[in-house]
Amino acid sequence: MIHPPPFGDGQRIGLFGGSFNPAHYGHYMVALYALKKLRLDWVWWMVSPQNPLKDTRETGEYSTRLAETRRIARHPRFIVTDIEKQLGARTTAETLNGLKPVLERGHFVWIMGADSFADLHRWHNWLDIPAALPLAVLARPGYSLRALGGPAATRFDNEQVPTSLSFQLAGMQPPAWCFIPMPLRPESSTAIRKRRLKPSTA
Repeated sequence: MIHPPPFGDGQRIGLFGGSFNPAHYGHYMVALYALKKLRLDWVWWMVSPQNPLKDTRETGEYSTRLAETRRIARHPRFIVTDIEKQLGARTTAETLNGLKPVLERGHFVWIMGADSFADLHRWHNWLDIPAALPLAVLARPGYSLRALGGPAATRFDNEQVPTSLSFQLAGMQPPAWCFIPMPLRPESSTAIRKRRLKPSTA
């Protein structure tokens, strides 16, 4: 049995999944922008046990990532959860399949960066994801044009929702997706990891 974060039936909830290795202020701003633009009640930060597109050494220790994400995601309407680990899911498609009973109780939307949307076609059973819930695609430095011209955007071209209607996205029947421009942040988990691993010259 899984234990999702508490929420009220019919509430609007954003699912923000990722390795978060480590979580940083850029992630925080994506979640905050989605919270406001989509008019959500909650954003659940779902820390993935393992990203199947990344090496296990690149993903990092789970307990450390979970603790760091909780430190970054300090907001009254942000909840950091290990629900993907509870499900034993290795992919987003598996996670959403396991969450079906939960998804039926509210209005859920998947929050992702443009970098992830650009590569969505590489994800396991990727067509199951937009079929399960609407997608909110937030701008990321260097990826927006690639995302908007990529395989996922092309495949679901007729299901794109205008940015001006992003506040309706959580209540729409999937497939539906919306690109949301936002002030770009320079933070990168990869860059942060490299800085941490760089030997001190002092």
